[in-house]
Amino acid sequence: MKRVQQQMPLFQRLTEFADRQTMSFHVPGHKNGIIVPGNAQRFFHSILPIDMTELPELDDLHAPREVIAEAEALTSDYFHADHSFFLIGGSTVGNLAMVLAACSPGEKIIIQRNSHKSMMNGLELANASPVFIAPEYDEAVDRYTHPSVETLEEALENNPDAKAVVLTYPDYFGNTYDIQKMIDLAHAYQIPVLVDEAHGVHFSLGDPFPASALDLGADVVVQSAHKMAPAMTMASYLHMNSLLIAKERVAHYLHMLQSSSPSYPLMASLDIARAFLATLTSDRLTAIFKSAARVRGILQTLDGCTVLPVTEKDDPLKITLHVKQGISSSEVANIFEQADIYPELITHNQLLFIHGLAPFNNLAELKKAIESGNEQLKISTNHDTIEITELFPQKIQGLVMSYQAMNEQGYIATPLKEAIGKVAAEAVIPYPPGIPLILKGEKINIAHILVMEQFIQQGITFQNYDIDKGINVYTGVR
Repeated sequence: MKRVQQQMPLFQRLTEFADRQTMSFHVPGHKNGIIVPGNAQRFFHSILPIDMTELPELDDLHAPREVIAEAEALTSDYFHADHSFFLIGGSTVGNLAMVLAACSPGEKIIIQRNSHKSMMNGLELANASPVFIAPEYDEAVDRYTHPSVETLEEALENNPDAKAVVLTYPDYFGNTYDIQKMIDLAHAYQIPVLVDEAHGVHFSLGDPFPASALDLGADVVVQSAHKMAPAMTMASYLHMNSLLIAKERVAHYLHMLQSSSPSYPLMASLDIARAFLATLTSDRLTAIFKSAARVRGILQTLDGCTVLPVTEKDDPLKITLHVKQGISSSEVANIFEQADIYPELITHNQLLFIHGLAPFNNLAELKKAIESGNEQLKISTNHDTIEITELFPQKIQGLVMSYQAMNEQGYIATPLKEAIGKVAAEAVIPYPPGIPLILKGEKINIAHILVMEQFIQQGITFQNYDIDKGINVYTGVR
């Protein structure tokens, strides 16, 4: 099987086709890279010859029968799925498709409250009736992580007619939990479990990585191949192992949501990423883990910060630098950025560094940045802290009104302090990680506003929110 997994049939077919230097009387307009401006040739000359269209020898993503079908079959075999779909619109398009496939308008979906915004958009597109289950606050990592088994159990008891349970695993920081108990609970009600596993494509490598939700019994799992495997940005997988959701329904929505002119370089990169994971040697992994340990050790020497320890529940390639009280996380991030070192995520109290599946051979610049930081950082006892432990007081909640009713309401921009007690007409989303702080259709409380004000003060970036105009709230609805 390993010999088979070394193959990259789609990538190989594309390179063979490009080498023939065929005469192009078809799209795309760059004509195999011929008419690209000179200053762009440096970066595009090698990729555009395989940027093809659906020619007879190159198959069709929306009706794969030949080389794309072969590449997807190799993928499903490696990930132990009944079927795998190639996604060229990121995990976003997979999340949308599986939510739409799971329910009809007005039907209930039980969903983790701190899910990615694409899941929330899927609920709205489906006109579903969401039942949100709040995550628990974990003092050990000083952030919200995942809902408890007890919360899900209560939600299932009260909503046995739900059409799906939607969970995120792992979280952005690589933290996992006992998702198998939750899957078993949902399956006892014959309810499928849909998992946003965007950050877990490499869990397929096995120990010491946590197990994939796919291997633990989830029905549909979406993975961003580009986050940890060597795929191009937006290249993702959707895997199915389910008797509760029909493959044909998922395929139907993917046909609707994905481009009718899918990118062949993106699809080929999915072929390459799967082959890379399937053939990664133990020696290479050892070198990667040693490199990650060195990075942790260097980061640990930054004054006023600490590196959170790795447990058996954590992805060992995610490194969280916790900023102690009295220091601004934006100040810490600036130290690294001055040295052209860019972390993945900056929150009000943590920086996330993604090591990835390649060892760093030279960490001299990181050491210099730490030395510079230790000279620059000044700890202030007057620095404001952000209290978020009571952000989600209700363990289980719905929206104030249906998505259909929201579409029929008027709304107005309102200053933050005046929005308390009103219903949000837009989601407020710190990005990254893209998890809504306030949901569209949710009643705004004082905790939301206090956290937003302090996020704004610290320079956290928001999507769907204009600081100058305030927040959109529905008129006449309380």
